[in-house]
Amino acid sequence: MTRAEVSRRRVTAAWLGAGVAALTGCAAAAGPPRRLRLATGPEGGPYNAFGKALARAVAASGARLEIVPVSTSASVDNLRKLADGTVELALAMADVAEDAVLGREPFASPVAVTALARTYVNYTHLLVPADGPVRSVADLSGRPVAAGAAGSGVRVVAGRVLRAAGLGPGPTAVREWPLGLGASVTALREGSVDALFWSGGVPTAALAGAAREVPLRFLALDGYVGALREAFGPVYTAVTLPAAAYGLTEPVGTIGVGNYLLARDGVPVDSVRELLTVVFDRWRDLLRDVTAGARLEPRFAISTGSLPLHPGAVAYYRSVYG
Repeated sequence: MTRAEVSRRRVTAAWLGAGVAALTGCAAAAGPPRRLRLATGPEGGPYNAFGKALARAVAASGARLEIVPVSTSASVDNLRKLADGTVELALAMADVAEDAVLGREPFASPVAVTALARTYVNYTHLLVPADGPVRSVADLSGRPVAAGAAGSGVRVVAGRVLRAAGLGPGPTAVREWPLGLGASVTALREGSVDALFWSGGVPTAALAGAAREVPLRFLALDGYVGALREAFGPVYTAVTLPAAAYGLTEPVGTIGVGNYLLARDGVPVDSVRELLTVVFDRWRDLLRDVTAGARLEPRFAISTGSLPLHPGAVAYYRSVYG
């Protein structure tokens, strides 16, 4: 049994009694819906799409909740907003969430945050022009690269891949451009950058569109999974971009990173249970515009690494498992 599994069992045992007791005394009461702000991502991005779909699903469910999506720069920005109380809920990549709870860079100190669910897996994409000279990560040395917007999880995983490839600060470093997805695609089309990093579902619509218009090569990244796991733990896994997703001639191995739905400690237990009921009832709608072929099941959703489950999440999963 791993350390995380031992920790999770202890957390579940410790919180279950409190969570069930709180639920008993927090039955749905008359009054206005409880308003919860959800930090998502930039307009047009997958987190933003997930957040809006969740808000619609909750509104249609009859739950005593109102979910208010908040546009952000994504993962790092979202964790900071949770920490300062700007929002009550957030979406974030697993590696960034682990950094937050452990107080690792880019966070100056540990962030108190709890997990509600592991929702789906991001696939790390590294795209270059098919007719260009770049055939591997090492070939990016000294070149301009769209490495994700400031405050995004893309920026974190891109930087770690580049450092693992020996392209960190120094004479071999790439020139990292802090661009969001739309601006990154434009820059790659125009030749302003020689490569584009992205972390998201498969297929990502903006990349699928670009691949139909411009010949692109997707570079393999699975060879860096071992180094990333050694440095940052099992949040990184080896996954495969299927050939059918982008019209590739063959599958491409890459790096997978989970996504978490997170909450501040103070979000009421009954609100979390209501929210998760909607999430698992409507998961197909939530993931439709985010990633194809993914499923959301409680037995996988509890895999949140070092992040403790919120007491309301513990109570919800306990009710599901019986």
